[in-house]
Amino acid sequence: MARRHNIFLFLCILPFANALYKQWIPDTNYDNATNWDKGSVPCGNDQVVFSAQQKVSVYVETAHTITGMSLPVDGELILASGAGFTVREGGDPGCGSGVTANFKDSESLKWFDPSLWVAATTIDDLHSGTYQFSVHEESVPCQYDDVVFRETTSFRVDVSSGQDVPVKSVSVLGKKFTSNSEFSQYLSSNSGKLQFHGSSSLRVGGSGCDDTTGCICDNSGNRDKICSNVKCDPLECKKPLHPVGHCCNVCGAIVNVQFSSKFNFESYRQRLEHLFLIQHKYESIQMALSKVSKEQRLLRVIPFGTTQEIQVLLLDQKTGQEAGKLAEALARDVMQDVHNQGLNIGITSAEFEASSGASSSEAAGNNTGVVVGAVLGSLLGVGLLAVVVMLYHRGIVRLPKMPSIPSFSKWKNSSDIGELGGPLDHGFDNPIFDKPNMMPEEPGLYGTEMVNSITLTQSGVHFVNPAYDETDFNA
Repeated sequence: MARRHNIFLFLCILPFANALYKQWIPDTNYDNATNWDKGSVPCGNDQVVFSAQQKVSVYVETAHTITGMSLPVDGELILASGAGFTVREGGDPGCGSGVTANFKDSESLKWFDPSLWVAATTIDDLHSGTYQFSVHEESVPCQYDDVVFRETTSFRVDVSSGQDVPVKSVSVLGKKFTSNSEFSQYLSSNSGKLQFHGSSSLRVGGSGCDDTTGCICDNSGNRDKICSNVKCDPLECKKPLHPVGHCCNVCGAIVNVQFSSKFNFESYRQRLEHLFLIQHKYESIQMALSKVSKEQRLLRVIPFGTTQEIQVLLLDQKTGQEAGKLAEALARDVMQDVHNQGLNIGITSAEFEASSGASSSEAAGNNTGVVVGAVLGSLLGVGLLAVVVMLYHRGIVRLPKMPSIPSFSKWKNSSDIGELGGPLDHGFDNPIFDKPNMMPEEPGLYGTEMVNSITLTQSGVHFVNPAYDETDFNA
């Protein structure tokens, strides 16, 4: 544990790397056997042929003996110190019977082909071959990167894009261009026209990334051009993942890190390398660290803004059903490190998903997860309510109809009183009150006085009680 703290302190004092160095791999060197159709550099008995219409700048490192050479109409040979050509009339005994060697065409080599670049954090790493793995969009030079063409090489690259391609600097034949005006002059030279071609041009002189939390590559506008040069392999994992900035689905794991202003992108990269990738069990893992912009969606459906995260893509070399298992194990170790040390290195929380279907989230610190979960839950509830209200007012969502409730008038109609002026339902016929003509004709019994004193009103049956008759009482 003490060793890990020492590593952490060491990483905290590292300077932030402003950009990556992206180096172009192919060349048009005469001494590169892969540039010849026969797979070997021409020798003394061979005839060298450059196509007449071929546009090429060829770098020659050493002296060569040939029997003859056909040159293109528009091309150049750049001779290093001591390099040149000698025509041997008597032939070369060690060269065989001799062949016609054709220099390959390099017109198809495109700037936006991610397989034609390597990347490193420093020039020393670039020279030593210590390269960084990147997602496809970041394998191609970004606006903050330094582009390097090797000193003792020439090349030909198609920079067609439809718009200028911005980079921080470009180094050609050992000269570094950081001013756009100076580099534009080079592009107008014979060598520049032969080395760079296409519908667009490079623009240099941009500032490096000055954000210690990292900068977004912003090559998404060229995604179609980049991915058109990528061939995706078939996958057998349960749930292939699609990393931001990558052209293909992958079997592995992705850790998405939420960070604060104290986070240092390059220090975190080196922390993961020193703590985990240096371990023997993880030495086959490829790790791509990127700062990405992700769209936020309420309930994973309704977009409501974007956020910046650090994406850690982990891939292993296994195939078939075993693909991604080692990457998932490393992702779980990274999540545990976030839980233990996240707050110290500017990480607030993280979540991971694996191609096995597993996923989890982790908040930095011991008790922060509960608080963060409660806050996010509350915000989610409030946000959902606000969205529903907004959609209701716009007429997109309608509330379901409530079941109907019997009206008061209907209840009144079913009562014993009935509507004013309507028929009364007394339940049964009363021969005394309902049918007066059926009363006996005997005087004094239900006489006319009593019949006339009986009335029907809205509130029911009313009759006059002789005991309390107002006339008799007054009498």
